[in-house]
Amino acid sequence: MALTATEKQKLRDIARELRLTVIDVMAWSGGAHVGGSLSCMDILTILYFKYLNIDPKNPQWEDRDRFILSKGHAAAGYIPVLAKRGYFPEETLKTFNHFGSPFAMHPDCNKVVGCDASAGSLGHGLSMAIGLGLGAKQLKKSWKTVCLLGDGECDEGSVWEAAMAGPRFKTDNVIAIVDRNHFMIDGGTEEVMNLEPFADKWKAFGWNVLQVNGHDFDQLDDALDQAWHAKDVPVVILADTVKGKGVDFMENNVLYHYASADSELCAKAKASIMKEG
Repeated sequence: MALTATEKQKLRDIARELRLTVIDVMAWSGGAHVGGSLSCMDILTILYFKYLNIDPKNPQWEDRDRFILSKGHAAAGYIPVLAKRGYFPEETLKTFNHFGSPFAMHPDCNKVVGCDASAGSLGHGLSMAIGLGLGAKQLKKSWKTVCLLGDGECDEGSVWEAAMAGPRFKTDNVIAIVDRNHFMIDGGTEEVMNLEPFADKWKAFGWNVLQVNGHDFDQLDDALDQAWHAKDVPVVILADTVKGKGVDFMENNVLYHYASADSELCAKAKASIMKEG
């Protein structure tokens, strides 16, 4: 069922609040992978506030849906989402990347409540997701596994090994989403290592490919609804996004893959987010 105007506005409001928190985290921690955290925020918002069947009061619930942040450097975006969803107090985000904090530049599932998989070394998330999908089928469980990858991460050969395995084992309970923001740490993805024709590659491996605007909640909702009801073939959603989305001077700027900022720059970033609405 399509999103109502009220549902869509609620998701927009949540995503805006979370983008503001990403800027705070960048300040509190002394630096963060801000560009890729901002680009995937709309994706994380609709997953955690509409689709994922989870219970923050029971984080280890056996029948919960699983989520893997394969692009683990986006922890500055992911961990605030978990806090807002109720897994731990938002106040604790002020310790991000401080000594003794459970929150670091990459998520650790043994320390971060609600995190299903540790990440950081790129290229491993989809393999874990396929394994979880196979496990669910073996146990005859109905839960889903969603894996969010970065597009630069798709230079890793292990991603394509997992991509071969998904259709082979009919893991229709696994949903891959690629945050296609067209940038990686060294520059534009097509300048560093061509990914295109990206959709055709996934199709050749046997995936059902859906291409959407990763900042359009209607398109994300439609794609996720199709993915949630997939049969036999796994779905990959190629979500076209903007690096640094919401902060005008960060958008499509490789300098903000990782960055730190003083109070003046943070205030400027927040003003841009509020202006965009």
